[in-house]
Amino acid sequence: MSATERMTRPAVAVPVPRGTPQHYRRRRTRQIGWAFVAPFGILFALVFIVPITYAAYLSLFQDRMVGGPSFVGLANYTKLFGDAQFWDGVTRVVSFTLIQVPVMLVLALVLALAMDSMRLRGMRFMRVAIFLPYAVPAIVSTLMWGFMLGVRYGLFGSINGWLGTDIDPFRPSTTLISIGIMVTWAFTGYNMLIFDSVLKAVPQELYEAAAIDGAGEFRVIRAIKLPALRGSLVITVIFSIIGTFQIFNEPQILPSMVANSGITTYYTPNLYAFNLAFTGSQQGYAAALALVMAAFTIAIAYAVQIRGMRDALDQ
Repeated sequence: MSATERMTRPAVAVPVPRGTPQHYRRRRTRQIGWAFVAPFGILFALVFIVPITYAAYLSLFQDRMVGGPSFVGLANYTKLFGDAQFWDGVTRVVSFTLIQVPVMLVLALVLALAMDSMRLRGMRFMRVAIFLPYAVPAIVSTLMWGFMLGVRYGLFGSINGWLGTDIDPFRPSTTLISIGIMVTWAFTGYNMLIFDSVLKAVPQELYEAAAIDGAGEFRVIRAIKLPALRGSLVITVIFSIIGTFQIFNEPQILPSMVANSGITTYYTPNLYAFNLAFTGSQQGYAAALALVMAAFTIAIAYAVQIRGMRDALDQ
């Protein structure tokens, strides 16, 4: 066997005899490792595995007026895939995601690039001001926008009174656009900070080399900044998709504030599941809906991650 083959040959773990000091040290190290992992494992099981397992159990039952819960197997899932109201909510959320997420991320990217250019005054104030909406609770944000965009009272009500117009941001055809404005306002700053932190980690030597080569600002953005942001862009897309699929607060609160908004009990899958469980007393059907949406969201997020990793390797 040559020296090169000996160097490249993978190391083989040598078993340690029981009762030796090395055996006790290795076992002690393993126990310490499990002790560090145990708190997270317990918390993960309590807040993730146990609820999902219980939801899967509930999805196999159906509440009946007489006799209480009865085992129905996969009947809830079969019923769900033929439920027109469920697919209406899914279609609405997917359409919302395809439009709102790109708009929000492009806006966050432009703001991050503007901040990183160091050509703006008051950048610290602007950074905090743009991020501040993310710190506002979703319920408070919805109430604020509902008052501002409502025609009975608020900004658009005053505009209609002054101009004699009939602008209503909460018509059935425009309610989803108004919700998109709320979500974009709330999460653009969060994504901007992710992009901004990545840009700050770019080595200064790359900018110096680009300046020596005479590269302009747009060339630097295209050749240095955008490639550096590729990984964070994939992460923000995944987070944004998960967030938009979970829209609940806005369609839940707005019907009590505005009239004729077009928001139904099945406007989004999350709202539909909530109404099924707590209004319609159909916990099993709601659990099946939640599990199907969770699987659908995981599949979409995984596909985006795989595509992002493949694009990164092709570069």
